Amino acid sequence: MIKLPCLLLIISLSATKAQQIKKDHELVRQLIAEDLGSRSFSFSQVVKSATGKNVIPFDHKNPNHKTILNHINKTIKHTIKTLNKPNSPIKKISRINEASRYFEKSILNQLNKHPDINCSIPSNIKGKKQLSGYPDLRIKHIPSNTTFYLDPKLYNEKSKSSSLRTFYFEPKLRTIKILDNAVHILLGISHDGKHQNWTFTNWEIIDLAKLQMRLKTEFQASNKVIYTNKNRIDSSKLHQQPLQKN
Repeated sequence: MIKLPCLLLIISLSATKAQQIKKDHELVRQLIAEDLGSRSFSFSQVVKSATGKNVIPFDHKNPNHKTILNHINKTIKHTIKTLNKPNSPIKKISRINEASRYFEKSILNQLNKHPDINCSIPSNIKGKKQLSGYPDLRIKHIPSNTTFYLDPKLYNEKSKSSSLRTFYFEPKLRTIKILDNAVHILLGISHDGKHQNWTFTNWEIIDLAKLQMRLKTEFQASNKVIYTNKNRIDSSKLHQQPLQKN
């Protein structure tokens, strides 16, 4: 016989689970009804809503903005020239995405050679330096207290007009890295697409304050979650015959 306190606990847990199922159902239906994939969102507004910080448009008349831009231009010229040399470690890498860290490191080191500039890996909201996620670099013009966020992106020069997604911003409140009102810059660096003999050709500096984005709503799962005993129906391992001893 089930005692009354245990019965009440079972009823309470069942009710809670039912409520959660109802909430999940309503949320899924709402996401579908919103048709978010067909809408565009201002990057500036997304950042403001997610972080409370302003995305400041680049101002060609602002001398501090022009100073930082000048340093970025000099830095990327030097970086491309260096990484295009025959003995560059980038020449041997198999995946172009692996080259990004060389650009980030070179840009950071070169910018920090100027006494008025501090370039660093951004800290997240917990105060920890964080490599993953947007943005990759934080640039501070010390005399004016002006902040830029810089995100280098490598792309094949033949795919410049591609409609595939290449820029992502995934706001996570626990690990957000945007902690300043700042100018947000994407540094696009093109390459010739020659596998393991990459040559970097041109660059473009993009003001993200003007960027319009789309939101892709998807439900996802990792292999760690997929391949579990509770999900498994059958497996080749279950059909393997044990080895016979001679």
